[in-house]
Amino acid sequence: SDSTDAVSEERVSLASKVTSQANVMPWMSNIYVAEDLAEAENLSGSLKAHESVVTRDGLRMGRGWISIHADQDVTDGVIQRQKELEALAVQIEAAERGITSTEASMSDGEANLAVIEENRDATQGRLAEQQRAYGETRARLTAKRIQAEQIAAELERTDRELASCHAQLEDDNTQLHSARSRLGGAMDDMERIESVRQELSTARIEAQSQLAAVRQAAQLEAAQQAIARLTAQQDTLHQRKTELEASISALAEPTSELEQSLQVRLQARQAIEAELTEGRQTVQTFEFDIREREGQRTGFEEGVEQVRTRLESARLEFQTLNVRRTTIEDQLAEDQVSLKDVIENMPIEAEVSTWEAELSRMNNRIQRLGAINLAAIEEYKVQAERKAYLDTQNDDLEKALDTLLMAIRKIDIETRTRFKETFDLVNNKLQQLFPKLFGGGHAYLELTGEDLLDTGVSLMARPPGKRNSSIHLLSGGEKALTAIALVFSIFNLNPAPFCLLDEVDAPLDDANVLRYSELVKEMSRTVQFIYITHNKVAMEMAEQLMGVTMHEPGVSRLVAVDVEEAVAMSTV
Repeated sequence: SDSTDAVSEERVSLASKVTSQANVMPWMSNIYVAEDLAEAENLSGSLKAHESVVTRDGLRMGRGWISIHADQDVTDGVIQRQKELEALAVQIEAAERGITSTEASMSDGEANLAVIEENRDATQGRLAEQQRAYGETRARLTAKRIQAEQIAAELERTDRELASCHAQLEDDNTQLHSARSRLGGAMDDMERIESVRQELSTARIEAQSQLAAVRQAAQLEAAQQAIARLTAQQDTLHQRKTELEASISALAEPTSELEQSLQVRLQARQAIEAELTEGRQTVQTFEFDIREREGQRTGFEEGVEQVRTRLESARLEFQTLNVRRTTIEDQLAEDQVSLKDVIENMPIEAEVSTWEAELSRMNNRIQRLGAINLAAIEEYKVQAERKAYLDTQNDDLEKALDTLLMAIRKIDIETRTRFKETFDLVNNKLQQLFPKLFGGGHAYLELTGEDLLDTGVSLMARPPGKRNSSIHLLSGGEKALTAIALVFSIFNLNPAPFCLLDEVDAPLDDANVLRYSELVKEMSRTVQFIYITHNKVAMEMAEQLMGVTMHEPGVSRLVAVDVEEAVAMSTV
């Protein structure tokens, strides 16, 4: 016991080493301090069950137990922690000073960043101006290149036209010489034709005079023949008058002579008419030859005039092409382009018609484009980015639309299914509750349409002893009971913890109120009902009565009555 007292006097409490405003004595009075593990082992033998000793290393030891922190080393003692805390405070002060200097550097950096951003904006502006200038220069270069190509094509077409004109001019000269020679021959032929025409005219005049003489002679002869015929007829008539009864042979001889004379004269007349016809044909032949020669002369004159016109046109076209060639050479000289280089760079398979069609197409495209927009490249990039963004948005919208349509279809299917299930459940429940409330009869629900999404619902109710075809023919109480049956049928699908009814039984008589109260009492097994009523029968079915009374004017008071307790008190 003496050794125990000596050890207890040597033990130093941890509370004596700690200074704090809080009252830590109750916690540290049973904890002692040791310098090392050996001293702690010596002290542990004299410790009680609720006492312990702690070393500078943070090692805590009690009677029969020791507590070691595996994640700490020998420097994790309480005093060492105090030193570390002091060192950490110094480090925090240094860190705060570093933070202050860093914030100052950050402010300077932000100022430098603002300057750099301004320089960047200015550089971007200059870059944009240079890009616009580059676009303008490129557009002008493209225009010059197109103009050079057009000039080259125009020069090639002009050279071909010149060559064609030279060839045409040579052909025209050859044709002109040939036409001149033909014209000389035609003039000689015309002179010969003129002499022939004069001869034919003379012969025509002579033929006409002969024809007139022949016609006069023929007329004279015809007149003489007519006179002779008349004379003969007169003689014949006299002979017939005097010699009616003469024989046929005597009369035949004069007739045969006259016929022979007539035949001779007719033959002569035919010969004269044949000569006249031949003379007319000869005159017509001469006139036809004259007209044909005159037509040939007119054709030769027209050919000469056409040759002269073509020659004049060729001369004018040559002058025009020469002027155009001079103009094109001047344009090439202004653009510092050599005609030889243009011709050498010209494709071998190039054709004037193809280049003209291409030029016309390009001109039409340029006219449709309108004035040159030097900012078109930048605008195109912006519009392309906007189009890509809008395409992405459109794709998202289309996907969202597809998703929405699919969701709508699913909702429609689910709605139809749930509506049909709900309708069937409500209908079945209504068919069960309606006879309970009415003491018979039947009621049911009926769909008015085929589509479950937009159909209506009709309520068919037939109380016992009635054959009504519409709910409007029911009385007020019957309508109220039918509505109660329908509401309770719907309420039965997903019953709430409680149900509030406000004077539902007002239009009912006592018998119907009794059935209504029985139904409420039956349903109250699963649902708590709170209903407002003035009917005594309904009040008798309640388990708890709560009333509002006005004991004093203007002052309301709530009065509650437990029916079971009241019944128990009344029985006592």
